[in-house]
Amino acid sequence: MTVAMTLKDGVLASQTIAALMESGVIERADPSRLQPASLDLTLSSRAWRVRASFLPSRARTVAARLADGLAMQEIDLSGGAVFERGCVYLVELNERLALPEGVEGAANPKSSTGRIDVFVRLVTDYGAAFDDIPAGYSGPLYAEISPRTFSILAREGSSLNQLRLKCGKFRLDDAALRRLHEKTPLVDGVADIAGGLGLSVSLQGENNLIGWRARRHSALIDVDKVGALDPPDFFEPIPAPTSGFIILDPDEFYILASKEALAVPPDYAAEMTPISPGLGEFRVHYAGFFDPGFGWRPDSEKGGGVNGSRGVLEVRSHDAPFVLEDGQLVARLVYEKMAARPERLYGESIKSNYQGQGLKLSKHFR
Repeated sequence: MTVAMTLKDGVLASQTIAALMESGVIERADPSRLQPASLDLTLSSRAWRVRASFLPSRARTVAARLADGLAMQEIDLSGGAVFERGCVYLVELNERLALPEGVEGAANPKSSTGRIDVFVRLVTDYGAAFDDIPAGYSGPLYAEISPRTFSILAREGSSLNQLRLKCGKFRLDDAALRRLHEKTPLVDGVADIAGGLGLSVSLQGENNLIGWRARRHSALIDVDKVGALDPPDFFEPIPAPTSGFIILDPDEFYILASKEALAVPPDYAAEMTPISPGLGEFRVHYAGFFDPGFGWRPDSEKGGGVNGSRGVLEVRSHDAPFVLEDGQLVARLVYEKMAARPERLYGESIKSNYQGQGLKLSKHFR
């Protein structure tokens, strides 16, 4: 299609996403939800509690699978509703896509969603994988929502995940990533580059604090209220261990921080990916998008500033207790080139809750 022919290879920037919204490629999207390299998706009024997580498969729509007996109850979100921990929900999103050939999409939970241990994945009609939107997809979007530790209150218009659109070849291989690091340091130290930029966990915190462990049976979290909650009501602090390691308890949720301070230059975007299961029985980082400008200072190109913000790690152990040591590799960051530099960067005249962050809980906490 004509739109696809005019697009350069790379992750699409906010101004290009806005143009696609105006042209009808993205329907019913709110321009105020634009981020430098993504669009925050919003819940519609229509939701279902479902029996289990599911994918439609390549031959069926989401509506057809719901009609098969997977839907337990339809829920009206217009006045708000509680999503209980341990349950699975499916919500139709307000936005709808009619992507040109050559333009694909990827979704991820927002940072604030991952930091309250809410598992959110995008589902499409005929979808064979979560969070992936094939090039040329035309149809509705759905969010599968599964709170793991805290029950949440959400409503029509709430935003729990975000969409990136990509065209052509965009991912940097290790050789290109090394060249980029030599030009603009991506971490404050030696870069571990092998299938992406390695990140390790810090167990040497400031003021003896290295992280937070979620409390069970806490109160409800309203996903739309910012700065409304006291951390001790929902998390217990983890002091720096004298042994140099902590033991992750099975099925418990932790907030930790990377040892490295990282940066994403303006002409690139990044995404955190889990390490191989062979390196540990735990999952890191539900929310993996890093916008252009994260941890980057505008004056750094002229030698006037130091780049870097800590990556916050959302950690959950699997079936067995697992020892996590200071400096242990826990995730990798893959970098992708932008098709164009965003008109506004992360932390630059937009609401960027985590720019310059250290160890920080979600925006819902004071």
